[in-house]
Amino acid sequence: MVFTLRAPLFSCSPTRLLGRRGLLFGLIIILVGYYLSHPAIIYAKESFPCLGDIPASDAIVVADPSGRIIYKKNETKGCIPASTLKILTALTALHELGQSYRFPTEFYLDQDRNLKVKGYGDPLLVSEVWQDISYALAKRIQNINDLILDDTYFSRQIRIPGRNHSTNPYDAPVGGLCANFNTIFFDRDPQGKIVSAESQTPLTSLARKKIRPLRLKRGRYTFTHDQGEATLYAGELLRHFLKESGVEIQGIIRLGTVGPGDRLIYTYRSTFTLEEALKKMLEFSNNFIANQTLISLGVHAFGPPGTLSKGVRVITDYAKNRLRLGDVRIVEGSGLARKNRLSALDMLAILKRFRPYLHLLKREGKIIYKTGSLKGIRTRAGYIDRGPEGLYSFVIFLNRPGADIGSLMECIRSSLT
Repeated sequence: MVFTLRAPLFSCSPTRLLGRRGLLFGLIIILVGYYLSHPAIIYAKESFPCLGDIPASDAIVVADPSGRIIYKKNETKGCIPASTLKILTALTALHELGQSYRFPTEFYLDQDRNLKVKGYGDPLLVSEVWQDISYALAKRIQNINDLILDDTYFSRQIRIPGRNHSTNPYDAPVGGLCANFNTIFFDRDPQGKIVSAESQTPLTSLARKKIRPLRLKRGRYTFTHDQGEATLYAGELLRHFLKESGVEIQGIIRLGTVGPGDRLIYTYRSTFTLEEALKKMLEFSNNFIANQTLISLGVHAFGPPGTLSKGVRVITDYAKNRLRLGDVRIVEGSGLARKNRLSALDMLAILKRFRPYLHLLKREGKIIYKTGSLKGIRTRAGYIDRGPEGLYSFVIFLNRPGADIGSLMECIRSSLT
C-alpha cells in the first residue's frame, strides 16, 4: 500500500504539520489494525481462474499457510453461512467450557421415595446411555414411587429461528432433559405395524402414540415439538431400563423440580467429552447438538434458565471480543436460520483460530472441511493439506440457487497444485 505525500503538506506551519501528520499516523494505525485482524488482505491476487464465476451474491477467499490471502472476491460481504456456522459454535464452546467438559445429569430421592432426574442439557443422552444409567441406579435403589423429571435448566419457551415444525430430525426441539436427539427411529413389520428400528431402543407408548397418526414410512423423525412431551419420552425410556434392571416403579412419570430437601444419590457425567460431542456435531451436521451446546453456553455464562438470547450473546461476544469480528450477526448456533450473517473474511479468521481442532472436521483426502446447505444456499469452509507446504484455508459462500460448489472447490484445489 502506497501513500503519496504532496509538497504543500510540508510548506505549512509546524503546528499544522504536526496535526496533519497526526491524522495521517492515526489513519495508518487504523489500517494496520484492520489488516492484522483480517489476515494479509493486501497480498490477495485478482487472477484466480474461477473468480469470474462468482457473482455479487457470493463470496470466496483462499489464504496460504502464512495467512496471506491469495484469492478473494466479495470477501467482506455478509453472507448466510448455513452449517459452516457450527465451526464458530464449536470454537466458542471449546473456549468457554474446555475440551474435557462433560455434561452432567443428576438423580435425587425425595422424602416420598420419588426419583427425580435433573437434566443439564446433555445432547448425547441416547438409549445406551440411559441403559447404563439405569444399571448404576439399580445399585442404589430397589423401588421408587413416581419418576419426576426436572427440565427447568432450559426455558420451556425456546424457539430456534429457522427450525420448522416438521418431522425432519433437523427440526428437533432442544431441552434440558432429552433422549435420542428428541427423535424416534422406527420401522414397520410385514403387517405394517410400527416397531422400533433400533434393538437398543424400545418403542414406548408415547412414541407409538405420536408416530401412528403421522402415517410416515420407515425412518428417523422428530415426533414432537412440545418440549414437555420430549422430556416425558426420556422418562419413558428411563422407566423401561430401570424395570429391566430390577427397579420396581409404583407411580407415574411426571414433570417437576428438584427441591432443597431432596437427596442426591447419583451424578452421571457424560461418557463423551465436549470435544467428542462437537466432533459428532460437525461430522453429522447435527443441529440439535449445536443448539443444545449454544444454550448451555448461555447458562454457563449468565445462569439458568437457558435461553436462546443468552447463548447468542456468548457466541457474539466471543466473535467480537476474541476474534475481533465486527459486523457478524448470529441468531442461533446451527446455521439453520437465514438471518445469520458472516463474511468470508470473518470465517477465515474463525478458521485461523480453529486450526488446533481441525481434526474435528470431516476429511476427504487432502480436504478438511465443513459444508452448509439450505434451499438456494451452498457453503464450504476448511483447509487444504499441502503436505510440507502446510495448510491452505478456504471459504466459499454461494448464496444463490443452482450454484455448483463442487466445481468451484475443484478449481481451488487444482489452482494450488
